[in-house]
Formats: sequence, structure tokens, C-alpha cells
Amino acid sequence: MRRILIATSNPGKLRDFAGAAAPHEIEITGLPNFASLPPVVEDGLTFEENARKKAEQYSRYAPGEIVLADDSGLEVDALNGAPGVHSARYAADQPHLADENTEDEANNARLLRELRKVPSEKRAGRFVCVLAAARNGQTLATFRGTAEGMILDSPRGTNGFGYDPLFYFPQVQKTFAELSAEEKARYSHRGAAFRQCLEWCERFP
Repeated sequence: MRRILIATSNPGKLRDFAGAAAPHEIEITGLPNFASLPPVVEDGLTFEENARKKAEQYSRYAPGEIVLADDSGLEVDALNGAPGVHSARYAADQPHLADENTEDEANNARLLRELRKVPSEKRAGRFVCVLAAARNGQTLATFRGTAEGMILDSPRGTNGFGYDPLFYFPQVQKTFAELSAEEKARYSHRGAAFRQCLEWCERFP
């Protein structure tokens, strides 16, 4: 069984990856001692820049292993693509300068404030995920997935994390927070990117 190490301490992301990998003979596990490793400064202007930077740096702590890092977030058309790469720090006074992520509830609350005067039909947005696979400090490949939806005016569902309770996915008429881990892996941006990664893993020597 092949193994992929995920550079995250976010249990929601690990569940997403494990759900997508379940049909494949690939073991998903967190990068050992991840919480004690020096954090990567996510100052890239794009999801891909941040994903590559994280994957390359963290792969140096697991020689010979494939390490996967992602950068993902929500782009809302009515907000000119915000929160974008600042999705995890959106509630901060200056998200681009924030050193730490802000609470999901606070990020969601700011998003709702920003959209309070925007009618429901103009609340289109998408989740974007870019995964970077690296080994020994070198990026081997990147993968991009998106999921198109609408932003609700109140949260629904108790699964998921981040903006999932506000992100309505018309294809299944549910928010991402109303989906099981397996369903979310099937429809989500992270699932789409990870399926590309799994296909690549099966071809990679």
C-alpha cells in the first residue's frame, strides 16, 4: 500500500482526504510531529504558490516520502474573488498581515456581513483547492479542483468546517456541511483535486 503524508493538523481536511482515498489502496496519514514543525509563511498571491511553498518545506522533514499540502479557499464573485487566499484569516482586521488563522465562526460572520446587501441570485462563488505533491523539497506535481455554488444568508448543517455551512451546492441541493465525508469527497473542490492526485500516484514510479 502506498502512503501519502498530508501536511496539515486540520482534522476536517484529513477526513476529506481519507474519504477520497478510501476506494484506492493508498494510506493517508498526517505528517509526523506536524504541530511542532516551524510554520510556513503563506504569503503567496495564489493558491498554487502557497501550496507549493508548504509542500516543499514540509517534505524536507520526511525524506523520501511524498508529502501533500493544499491551499484552498472561497472566491465570491460579488466580493471580487474575496476572501480568496485569505479565507482562513478573513475575520482579521488585515487578513493579509495576520499570522494566525481566525475562527471559522468569525470568518463566516464577516462573510455574511459583507454580503448582507447582495441578493441571493448574485451570491455565486466557488471553492478552490490546489494540491502540491513534493518529495525532498521539490514539487513533483500540482492539482486544481473547484466546486461552484451559492452563498446562503444563514448556515445549514453541522458537518464539515470553514465556510461549508454557508456554501450551497445546487447539484445535490445541500450545503457542504450537510454532506457525509464520502459525499463531500465526491463533490468538493478538495475531492476533485485529490482524485487527480490519486490518478497521478498510480502512474508515478
